[in-house]
Amino acid sequence: MLHPALYDDAGKLVLRLTLGVLMLFHGIAKLGNGGSLNWIAGQLSDVGLPGFIAYGVYVGEIVAPLMIIAGVYCRIGAVIIIINMMFAIGLAHVAELFMRNEHGGYALELHAFYTFTALALALTGSGRFAVKPD
Repeated sequence: MLHPALYDDAGKLVLRLTLGVLMLFHGIAKLGNGGSLNWIAGQLSDVGLPGFIAYGVYVGEIVAPLMIIAGVYCRIGAVIIIINMMFAIGLAHVAELFMRNEHGGYALELHAFYTFTALALALTGSGRFAVKPD
């Protein structure tokens, strides 16, 4: 029988790969669509923030997921994703915070998934199956 700690570390690996890979798809899509960055910069300007902050989306959706996938400063990568999600919700989805979707589920379930999965990793760390376990 495997040691219980291996199950814990395997679970953290699954969590890391799930969050990292799924978030990375969003970042790659934004790389190929310059309009996304312009839209984000416009949203930031509308609330009085400088538009260049929009480049942070690449940190939150490419760099941080790669950190998490590899298990290099996983907790920091997870906190970056949480910040990224707070900006996404605040800039584009705040009106949906207390709404349900057309199927009866939570309107921001994907955002909640990313945010709370990142929170779980920020609290637990990468586990031993990482380049730099924390």
